[in-house]
Amino acid sequence: MANYRSALILMRIPFSVYLMPVFWFALSTLHSFDLWRAAAVFLILHLLAYPASNGYNSYYDRDEGSIGGLERPPQVTRELMHLVLLFDILAIAFASILSPLFGALLALYLLISKAYSYEGIRLKKYPVLSTFVVTFFQGAFTYGMVQVGLGLAISQVLQQPNTWYALVSTLFLCGSYPLTQIYQHQEDAARGDKTLSLLLGIRGTYIFAAASLLSGTAILLWLYFSSTQFHNIFIFLVCTMPILYFFSGWAIRAFKDNSAANYSNTMQMNKISSVCISLAFILMTFFNATPKV
Repeated sequence: MANYRSALILMRIPFSVYLMPVFWFALSTLHSFDLWRAAAVFLILHLLAYPASNGYNSYYDRDEGSIGGLERPPQVTRELMHLVLLFDILAIAFASILSPLFGALLALYLLISKAYSYEGIRLKKYPVLSTFVVTFFQGAFTYGMVQVGLGLAISQVLQQPNTWYALVSTLFLCGSYPLTQIYQHQEDAARGDKTLSLLLGIRGTYIFAAASLLSGTAILLWLYFSSTQFHNIFIFLVCTMPILYFFSGWAIRAFKDNSAANYSNTMQMNKISSVCISLAFILMTFFNATPKV
């Protein structure tokens, strides 16, 4: 049982909170939704699917240093894979009950997430390819998958301007993804994983992140402006001010001293951005959509 408790820690369930913004974003662009379906999709993703991906990644990486959500990860045992498979099965089963298409999309998501870490494929070794795969599947793909889980038809998910919103979610992930790698350069290099952050270097990572985040923000604000959703512009700008403040200060400190690009600051950035962006989209959902019980 002690091994299962350690394995459960490596599933990093609390770390799933950092992926919440995509769910709330997908919800905020709808005019109405079923409250119970939204709750079910949220729980399936954040309590089952994301932890399964985290656990699988930990199983093959076997990190000895800090990883996302864990400063001192416990030792990996075979019990971790048992939990990963259990969470995979439960996630796909519950998703399929909600919607067969949602279940199929979630199964594809879980397979792709495994290709990222699996030693026989290990997309993580290829900086550009892995960045495209991760940001697309955790961004645009998940955005659409959430809406399918909420009951939308594929034709509705793929219509304008919804596809533009999906692109924005990928650009936001493009901004945050390399920042999660910035403190692991030494360990990734030793393992032979040439991540995007390692390829770009410390300064390049911050510049790339800023460009991606600003591009996503510009498109999002234009979409809100062109559809006269001026209140959404106000909400987004106010809620994301703490992100801009922290990121700017962090980048300036890291440019002067690379040691500032550490685990502690990375987790702080993740927390601030996740909470602030989630809050923005939750408020938009409250003002824009009508939940049906």
